Amino acid sequence: MQRFGTLSFGHYGPLGGGRQLTAGDSLHQAIDLAQGMDDLGVNGIAFRVHHFARQQASPMPLLAAIAAKTERIEMGTGVIDMRYENPLYLAEEAAAVDLISDGRLALGVSRGSPETVVRGYEKFGYSAEDPRGADLAREHFDLFWRAIGGEGIAERDPESPFGGGSGLQQIEPQSEGLRSRIWWGAGSRETAEWAGRTGLNLMSSTLVTEADGRPFDILQAEQIDRFRAAWKEAGHPGTPRVSVSRSVFPITTAEDELYFGHSQEGDGIGYIDGFRSTFGKTYAASPDVLVEQLKQDAAVMSADTLMLTIPSQLGVAFNLHVVEEFAKHVAPALGWKPNTEA
Repeated sequence: MQRFGTLSFGHYGPLGGGRQLTAGDSLHQAIDLAQGMDDLGVNGIAFRVHHFARQQASPMPLLAAIAAKTERIEMGTGVIDMRYENPLYLAEEAAAVDLISDGRLALGVSRGSPETVVRGYEKFGYSAEDPRGADLAREHFDLFWRAIGGEGIAERDPESPFGGGSGLQQIEPQSEGLRSRIWWGAGSRETAEWAGRTGLNLMSSTLVTEADGRPFDILQAEQIDRFRAAWKEAGHPGTPRVSVSRSVFPITTAEDELYFGHSQEGDGIGYIDGFRSTFGKTYAASPDVLVEQLKQDAAVMSADTLMLTIPSQLGVAFNLHVVEEFAKHVAPALGWKPNTEA
């Protein structure tokens, strides 16, 4: 593990006791959290994207704001649902945010997770043959991938008063190297292999759509191995990046114990999108115990980046406390150095 960051689900709404976390509160807290994490030398901050839900739905304005107020931290998504996206508009936005941040965008995209509505992407103007919309997501991604790679998309107008010409025009702006900072969120071995062949980084999901009795971390480590083998076989240059997500809470105070002292859970088995799936467990213990537990997690040790899932409703100060305790007492023992040094 060379890097770590956070993955926020971004929930907002009633907190109980008459308190309310508004959409505006959630956005401002995300910016404040990113600034605090940047000061700590944490490597990345990412946000779940969900439409028709009280979560982040349009991440680009948030990522641009974070880019403008931080210096080193990567900012990204986990993941943008490509079924909902105009791929060329997303390509323009992604390039702009990448340029604003001086190449710090780590954009996770995929088919997306189950929704609160039925075929919500159709309300955005897109339809799919596949009931799950996987074909639509891949179709949108293909055009997005071509566009950010500088491929010509639209025929030039030779009669244009703004500079005519012939041939195909690429979208603007273009951000050099943006392709190397795109991640695909994968929940299965087959999808991970496709991502490797395509030349994407791998954002391994919080679940795997396999359940054969083996532990979650072993199944996920196998997925990572297949991804890297597919990348190598395809002949892509360089080394792809891999991230995994875990719920990890160092218990160092009475407040930590109150919130998470009873949160140690084993792997879970359930059904999602019709697939029998294995879900990862929660780690909550003293820092020395966490170090030993995470060293035994095959996928955490195989990935270069660990994303800590953080509770949206507990506020900036508490989340910064969780992150700082992990940075001080756990991450260095796993191979991490702050991005102020590395």
